[in-house]
Amino acid sequence: NLKNQLLTDHGHNPLMKKVFDVYLCFLQKNQSETALKNVFIALRALIFKFPSTFYEGRADMCSALCYEILKYCNSKLSSIRTEASQLLYFLMRNNFDYTGKKSFVRTHLQVIISVSQLIADVVGIGGTRFQQSLSIINNCANNDRIIKHTTFPSDVKDLTKRIRTVLMATAQMKEHENDPEMLVDLQYSLAKSYASTPELRKTWLDSMARIHVKNGDLSEAAMCYVHVAALVAEYLTRKGMI
Repeated sequence: NLKNQLLTDHGHNPLMKKVFDVYLCFLQKNQSETALKNVFIALRALIFKFPSTFYEGRADMCSALCYEILKYCNSKLSSIRTEASQLLYFLMRNNFDYTGKKSFVRTHLQVIISVSQLIADVVGIGGTRFQQSLSIINNCANNDRIIKHTTFPSDVKDLTKRIRTVLMATAQMKEHENDPEMLVDLQYSLAKSYASTPELRKTWLDSMARIHVKNGDLSEAAMCYVHVAALVAEYLTRKGMI
């Protein structure tokens, strides 16, 4: 039946990709407040019915969803920010349940990567509105009685703390945006702080490369990409894939 087709290869199949792209399209286009709230409800149902799509195998769909939800966590409408924050919490909480209440590493990582990407793409990310959304997510974890005695609330707190650290570092970068060398030093420090997380280190090295290209420092940009290639090769070697 249709559900079994959608679950093929843990949800990583052409049919599920088409279904997911429809949901994603609704998030990417300007919608009314009512329409958005209904999209958020529909996404909860999708995540609940097909969790492996987001928590198993490739991370592309989880990554795309985190990115779009986080954009709405910076919405000018407080009701949309609240709904988006609660949806993101649901994604993390469902991930935690999916692993047998051990962790939500997949969503944790994709949220941090998405925030790092959003900094370059969305004006004003990290301001008061976004900070309020982080507080809503924390409050959801603290008030969730079912997982009160697990590691989940402290893990959520750690995630929001990491996000704030990235945002603070970015604010420093903003202060030095006219000083290319200082800006790249700050980028490098942030990349280095995620040495144990290849995906995040790659995100910041890519960002460094874009700054070098913008400033016409092509050899420095090339070095960043060589470093990224080395990271990817090392990661694949550890996984026994090359």
